[in-house]
Amino acid sequence: MKTGPKIPTVKGAETHPENPLGAVLVCGAGVAGIQSSIDLSSAGFRVYLIEGKPAIGGGMARLDKTFPTGDCATCILSPKLVECMRDPNIEVFTLSDVVKLEGEPGHFKATILQRPRYVDLEKCTACGDCSAVCPVEIPSAFDAQLGTRKAIDRVYAQAAPNAPLIQKRGRAACSSGCPIDTSVQAYVALIAAGRFEEAAEVIRRENPLPSICGRVCFHPCESRCNRGTLDEPINVRALKRFAVDQCPTLPRREEVSHTGKSVAIIGSGPAGLSAAHFLALAGHAVCVFESLPVLGGMLSVGIPDYRLPPEILERDVSGIRALGVDFRTGTAVGKDISAEEIQNGFDAVFIAVGAHASRKLGIPGEECRGVIHGIDFLRKHSLGLETGLGKRVAIVGGGNTAIDAARTALRLGASKVTILYRRSREEMPADPTEIAAALEEGVEFQYRCAPVRVLMEKGDMTGVECIRMRPGDPDESGRPYPVPVEGSEFTVGADTLIPAVSQSADLRLARQLGLETTRRSTIAADEVTLATSCPGVFAGGDVVLGPSSVIDAIAQGKRA
Repeated sequence: MKTGPKIPTVKGAETHPENPLGAVLVCGAGVAGIQSSIDLSSAGFRVYLIEGKPAIGGGMARLDKTFPTGDCATCILSPKLVECMRDPNIEVFTLSDVVKLEGEPGHFKATILQRPRYVDLEKCTACGDCSAVCPVEIPSAFDAQLGTRKAIDRVYAQAAPNAPLIQKRGRAACSSGCPIDTSVQAYVALIAAGRFEEAAEVIRRENPLPSICGRVCFHPCESRCNRGTLDEPINVRALKRFAVDQCPTLPRREEVSHTGKSVAIIGSGPAGLSAAHFLALAGHAVCVFESLPVLGGMLSVGIPDYRLPPEILERDVSGIRALGVDFRTGTAVGKDISAEEIQNGFDAVFIAVGAHASRKLGIPGEECRGVIHGIDFLRKHSLGLETGLGKRVAIVGGGNTAIDAARTALRLGASKVTILYRRSREEMPADPTEIAAALEEGVEFQYRCAPVRVLMEKGDMTGVECIRMRPGDPDESGRPYPVPVEGSEFTVGADTLIPAVSQSADLRLARQLGLETTRRSTIAADEVTLATSCPGVFAGGDVVLGPSSVIDAIAQGKRA
C-alpha cells in the first residue's frame, strides 16, 4: 500500500519555487530521530518521522540500563516518546519506508510505503483483550527470539504507539493448499487451545459442508503441511471432524437483506449445495432442483454410509436449508420441468449435475448379466434397490469408487472380492487409507493387469479373462502407460463384474440449453466466473471439471 504524507505548502511556494516548504522528513525514530524531531518542531518546522519498525524508540527501548551511568533506559526514553507522540507538529509513520525521493533542497517530495498493522489505531484502546484471547504464539523479537509473544500484541509494554499489531508470517502452506481457502492454521491453533466452538466457527466461515469434509475430503492441505518435512503432516481432516462434531449445533446467523434476485441451481451435490449456501448468504432467493429422491448428489448415492452416514450429510444440508434455500427433490430439469421454464423463471441458473454416467470398459461381453458399473452399483445400494450382486466379485479400477464398491460388496455378503488394476499400488489414485482399510477387510488386489473380455455361459457371467501389463512410456499424466504383455492371459473366476474406471457428465441438459461443451464431454465454462456460452447460465463441479473431489466441487460452487 503506497501512501504519501500530507505535505503542506507555504503560501506562495507554487509561484516562488525558491521559498522552502517548512517541512522536514526525519528517517529513523531512534533516540537521535526522536530528539531531532522534537527540536525541529520547537523551531517551527512541520516534521514527518518515518520508522520501519512498529514502534519508535530504536534499540534503546530494549535496554535495561544505559552506559556508563547505569540509569534506567525506559525512565530516560519514555518521556521523550510521550513528548514526540503528543506533539501536534510531528506526524509519526511506523512500519514505513521511503521508497522514492524527488525534487530539490527545499522542495522534496517523498513516497512512503507503509505496511499494514491490521489494527485500527483510532479505535484501539490498548486494553490488551485481543492479546489475551489470541491462540497463536510466535518468537518475540524484543526478547531476541528467546521468548514468545502472542501474534497480536504490543511490541513491548511502553511502546509508542502503545497499540498492538498483528504480526503475520505469510500465507500458511496448508491454507494455500485448500481449494476453498479455509484458515487451517487458525482452527488448528484454536483446537490446540481447547477453544473448540471458535474453531468450528472458523471452519464453517468458509466451508458450508464441514461435517462431510471432515470424513471424505482428500485433504490437500495435509500434502502441503510443513510438518511433513520433519516427520508427518498434521492430521487436519481429523481435527476438522473433531471440532465440528464437538459443536454440531449451527450458530444463528444474522438476517440478510434480500436482493430481489432469484437463482436456480440444478443438482444438489457438493457444488450445488455450496453455491446455494453462499448465494443465500448474499441475499438471493435460491431454489435447488434434484432429480434423485434424496439430496446430496454423489455425496448421498456415491459414497457408502460407512464413510458418510446419512445423518452427517443431513446435518450440513439442514444448515443450508435454514438459510431459506428451497429444495425440490425428484424433479429432473428437462423432464419434469423444462429447461426453458427454468431459464425464464430465474435471474440466473447454475448447473451442477455432476458426473454420474459410468464409462464403459469397451470389452466383449460387457453387456451380459452380472456386469454392473461402479456408480450404478453404489447408487442402487444407497437407494435400497436390488443390486444383483453375486458371491464372487471382480472390480476394475483403482480410484475411490473402486474401493468403495469393493468394501460395500463385502458388507453385502460377497465371499470373495478382487480388485483388478492396470498399474502398481503406488500409482492408485484412491486414498491410501481407504486402500489399507480394504486390505484389512479382506479385499484382494491384482496389480498390473486389465480385463480383455467377460466370460459367460448362457448369458450369465462366469469370469473375466485378463492380461498382464508392464510399464511403457509416460502418458500425459507423467505415469508410465500400461502395455499388455503378450501371452500372459489368465482368468479370474467371478459372477459379478463392477467396472469402476471413471465417470462422465450427462450433457443432455447442456444440449437443451444450447451450451458449448468440450472434448472431455464437459460443459465449457470460464475458469474464473464459471459463465457458460449462454448469458445468465453458469456451471461448476464435475460437470465442468470432470470427475474430481468433493472439496474441488465445493470450491466451484463457492466461486459461482
